[in-house]
Amino acid sequence: MLRVLPGCVRTERATTEAGQVEVSSTTKATAEPAEAKKRTGLLLFLRQVIEELRKVVWPSRRDLLNYTGVVLVFVVVMMLFVSALDYGIGKLVLLVFGS
Repeated sequence: MLRVLPGCVRTERATTEAGQVEVSSTTKATAEPAEAKKRTGLLLFLRQVIEELRKVVWPSRRDLLNYTGVVLVFVVVMMLFVSALDYGIGKLVLLVFGS
C-alpha cells in the first residue's frame, strides 16, 4: 500500500499497448487519518524527564566558569558599543538640530 502525505505530488506512469508512456500526476493527495495518540500520565512523564536528564553531559566547573566569563566579557563589550553608538547619535542630532 502506498501512502502519500498531504501536499505531496504523486506521479503514476503507465504504458499503453502502443508502447507509449502516459504520465499522470495528482497533487495534494489525501493521507489516511492518523490514529489518535493517547496521553500519558504525569508520573510516567516525570520518569521520562528524569531519564533524559541523566543522559545529559553536564559541563565541568572549569568549563562553566569559562563560559560565564566569555558571556560577561561579551555583554560588557556590547554595552560599550551600544553606549558609544547612542552617544554619537545624540551628538549628531544636537549638531543637526541644535539644542
